[in-house]
Amino acid sequence: MSAELIFPFRLSLQVAAVATCMTAVVGITVAYVLARYEFRGKELLDLITTLPMVLPPVVTGYYLLVVLGRNGALSGALERTIGVRLNITFTWWAAVIAAFVVSLPLTVKTVRAAIESVDPALVSASHTLGRSEFDTAIHVVLPLARRGIIAGLILSFARALGEFGATIMIAGNISGRTNTAPLEIYNAVVYGDWNTAFTIVLAFTLLSGAMILAANRVAKVRGW
Repeated sequence: MSAELIFPFRLSLQVAAVATCMTAVVGITVAYVLARYEFRGKELLDLITTLPMVLPPVVTGYYLLVVLGRNGALSGALERTIGVRLNITFTWWAAVIAAFVVSLPLTVKTVRAAIESVDPALVSASHTLGRSEFDTAIHVVLPLARRGIIAGLILSFARALGEFGATIMIAGNISGRTNTAPLEIYNAVVYGDWNTAFTIVLAFTLLSGAMILAANRVAKVRGW
């Protein structure tokens, strides 16, 4: 594989790894809250975290650009309050945020289902023994839901690895800087380099298939 192809693959793996770490923290927390609590605004939280799953990725990227762009809402608010202007567009961190947003729903949905499948009697027993909600989550709920958590994170990694639409909106398609492997497929097709396009597509197909099989094997246990 040429150096021109190594960079997009390395960048895609880097972006997907960082995005998945972010997804693990945010996704598991949101999934736990949605699975274990009833509160006002629960449906809204579920809607916000699920929406990127059904929206066209370009639409998600547009929203990210409106919020995080150089002249976006968040950038303007930060500049007015603390004098700092957000400047992450057209960087690999923008690609990370795009991958994180579009892959988050997979973790939330999968982990929420896993947590809801935990026997409530075990949770009640933990509380009866004097354990706090945090201790119960750490020592009872999450360990019992671990296979669903792992499966969700594998799927989120695969989704982050293949992100295109939101990435090109907020990170751009800058050679040697933000051209992830999916963007490199687009570049190869545009310039008629079908051999390069086929090489990347085949690699993605094999890798994505392997991750789906891994997620299925992890989740294939009683109750999951």
